[in-house]
Amino acid sequence: MKSPLLSLPGAVPAEGVDEGVAAHYGDLFREQRALADGSGFVDLSHRGVLTVSGEDRLSWLHLLLTQHVSELPPHQATEALVLSAHGHIEHALYLVDDGETVWAHVEPGTQDALIAYLESMKFFYRVDVADRTGDIAVVHLPAGSIAEPPEGVVVRETPYGRDLFLPRADLESYAGKNGPAAGLLAYEALRVEHHRPRLGFETDHRTIPHELGWIGTAVHLQKGCYRGQETVARVQNLGKPPRRLVFLHLDGSEVHLPPHGTELRLADEGPEGRKIGFVTTSVRHHELGPVALALIKRNVPVDAPLMADSTAAAQEVIVEP
Repeated sequence: MKSPLLSLPGAVPAEGVDEGVAAHYGDLFREQRALADGSGFVDLSHRGVLTVSGEDRLSWLHLLLTQHVSELPPHQATEALVLSAHGHIEHALYLVDDGETVWAHVEPGTQDALIAYLESMKFFYRVDVADRTGDIAVVHLPAGSIAEPPEGVVVRETPYGRDLFLPRADLESYAGKNGPAAGLLAYEALRVEHHRPRLGFETDHRTIPHELGWIGTAVHLQKGCYRGQETVARVQNLGKPPRRLVFLHLDGSEVHLPPHGTELRLADEGPEGRKIGFVTTSVRHHELGPVALALIKRNVPVDAPLMADSTAAAQEVIVEP
């Protein structure tokens, strides 16, 4: 779904899964600094939006999600995962309940599969699941923003900022009153700085929550059964995850950033060395320079210099080995 804000001056469209919104509006670092200072907003209107209403909504979702939501207070933000039977991450939801309805935004294009799964699990529960992507747009206000959300708009407030569930028809008028707009590249740079994983970027078909540090933030360890819980409990109580998320400081002399999927090797083994992981997201940060998130084998020494193709990289621990 193409955002009307792509008509703003300087807008350069994002590509791939983020197609439909602006990657930037002509000045990446200015936009990053504005967000870091609590100014402006980010157009996330390409993300999927769904709602769950009905008196059983919280108790029902509690059975399906990794997060404890049966007693979720109104207006308290949380995040949760849907796992496969083997504990692999399938969906990530960013939730808030307004007292009558649970609102969630998800990765672009994943809402159809998620809604199909939820519909298949309704049974006798008094719930109604709706796809609101067509009429609701997500807008992100950075931490520290003093902008007042429009009256009646559902707000999801987190330490990293506020997500507004804004009527899509109001997106252009909102932008005209609350600019300047910052592009998705600026938003992603701050996400990487804060070590926040993203489905489809930091995950692959076999990722489990422990590998990304999602235990605690998106997975509650003291709740009842849900699909994939056995894997979560086994790794938590008896072992370690096979991989771990790391933060990489990249060689700033390189012109190009290593793209998603770039293989990582130990620097002392050279370009023919064994693969020990891959780059998940790489960005240019306004203060830190070129940095990245990566998923590597758990037993890689924390002080080992790495190579992302031809780019030297120094790791910083996010998930303990």
